[in-house]
Amino acid sequence: MSGAATAIAFANIALESDAAVQSKAKPEATIASENFPPVKQVRAGVLDIGYVEVGPADGSAVVLLHGWPYDIHSFVEVADILAKAKYRVVIPYLRGYGTTRFLSGDTVRNAQPTTFALDVIALMDALQIKQAILGGFDWGARTADIVAALWPERCTGLVSVSGYLIGNQKAGHAPLPPKAELQWWYQFYFATDRGRDGYDRYRHDFAKLIWQTASPGWRFSDEIFERSAKSFDNPDHTSIVIHNYRWRLGIAPGEPKYDEFEQKLASAPSITVPTITLEGDANGAAHPDSKDYAKKFTGKYSHRVVGGGVGHNLPQEAPEAFARAILDVASLYAAKRR
Repeated sequence: MSGAATAIAFANIALESDAAVQSKAKPEATIASENFPPVKQVRAGVLDIGYVEVGPADGSAVVLLHGWPYDIHSFVEVADILAKAKYRVVIPYLRGYGTTRFLSGDTVRNAQPTTFALDVIALMDALQIKQAILGGFDWGARTADIVAALWPERCTGLVSVSGYLIGNQKAGHAPLPPKAELQWWYQFYFATDRGRDGYDRYRHDFAKLIWQTASPGWRFSDEIFERSAKSFDNPDHTSIVIHNYRWRLGIAPGEPKYDEFEQKLASAPSITVPTITLEGDANGAAHPDSKDYAKKFTGKYSHRVVGGGVGHNLPQEAPEAFARAILDVASLYAAKRR
């Protein structure tokens, strides 16, 4: 039985309309009953990527991508649901997180968005994954969006929290109204030497503050937080975070070898693969209105609002809703092929 057919049989889910879907997800968080297997390592591109893999090796592939300041543990419960549906689930640490390392000390610690997308392509190549459903939030959603836009032949479906997040440096130069700028306070803090030093010294405290403000209704335990916070001890973490936000403001350069990709992304390319976008009803982080990006998805498309006080870290706060979206987008792809 194919992965999509298994998902239908397993989930017994009828595809929802574009209307908002209200989830009964509870924001209280405890340690998942089933933790991940040991982290594996694979050389891919310029990295030695740390990743976990669950589910059957011959199942349809799903690659799940975390954001900042989070890590692979945002997907513990999502992965369990998908593995039971016979999917091969791969969850990598992004560059600068966990056990992922640069192969060379001479490699530029570049964090412009294109690099993360190329890391995903390199990982898929290393693991001999020809095509996969991509799902993510925050940096992970942006990365999944880019892969779907530039390499649609590698992406059978997309689940993106907060929708279309592809941007460019020119757009980042445009000032926003004061209330909107306030939501990006840390971006301007990171633009200073004091901000870099402050983040490096207090990275765990900083991450916990972002967790609290981005998901004000999520009552996570210290154990939950510390499990993820260990990944911020990566030796390249601060360099990657600071470069990412400085690049967005145009005050840190990228690398010329990525200019071709950046030029394509600057045109805000449409995403043609089957897509479901998600938004928590209590997302405290800056995020676009779904009405502003819906037209960027030109294939089969649905948007869902996940209720119950769900914030920015949607896969961990509402794993059933996120996993359901993955299963449903697989059904959309299967229907497209028929």
